[in-house]
Amino acid sequence: MTVFRKQLGAELVAVDAEEQFFQALNGVTEPEQKRRIVGEKFIRIFEAQARQLGQPRFLMQGTIYPDVVESSAPDRNKAEKIKSHHNVGGLPEDMQFELVEPLRYLFKDEVRAVGEALGLPESMVWRQPFPGPGLTVRCLGEVTRERVARLRAADAILQEELSAAGFLGKGAKTSQAFAVLLPVRSVGVMGDQRTYQEAIAIRAVSTEDFMTADWTRLPQDLLAKVSNRIVNEVDGINRVVYDITSKPPATIEWE
Repeated sequence: MTVFRKQLGAELVAVDAEEQFFQALNGVTEPEQKRRIVGEKFIRIFEAQARQLGQPRFLMQGTIYPDVVESSAPDRNKAEKIKSHHNVGGLPEDMQFELVEPLRYLFKDEVRAVGEALGLPESMVWRQPFPGPGLTVRCLGEVTRERVARLRAADAILQEELSAAGFLGKGAKTSQAFAVLLPVRSVGVMGDQRTYQEAIAIRAVSTEDFMTADWTRLPQDLLAKVSNRIVNEVDGINRVVYDITSKPPATIEWE
């Protein structure tokens, strides 16, 4: 909100639609279904707000080229669909807006170059990429309030520690880093008590265009600190693992 209102001088209307999304996602575990639900709900909520604000004609989105390729959009349909990005393959056909996507054919590094050329704040240009479907695709399995809260808490610790160690932001070795909540429970021990709780996976990658990526070699001491904080500060987590898979064969996001 600060960036839009104070730095860009734009009016920003925030909508709390949390309850609507949680209801729509109740019991859903399949990744593509999650993406379609989020895309549909996103547009319907946007349309409802637009009617209250004078019915604007256009919907502007930050779609970039990797979204187009992975979604096998009509203008790039020679590639097999990897996943439906909510802003490409997940939009309903009957939406009431004309789409404006000025960044559609740019890679992430090119988008950042444009942002810097326009004089946008560094904190905005170099902020961490965040998936359109939100934490639904980082909360593997069923999306519930309890599980999302657990994931948010773990991710906040990861972001804090990597930022403090200089592994995030402009010029840093890590292009993107985030936590993933796994629908896997394992036995652990806290004090003298047995636990049977979920696991967090840490994903950190280095890339320029986000079409390919290599996993970041984070220092072991830093990983140990992050892991120790997560298992001690986040209820319901007793195990932390580190994803050492490049793209390809893995995508950056898990779903």
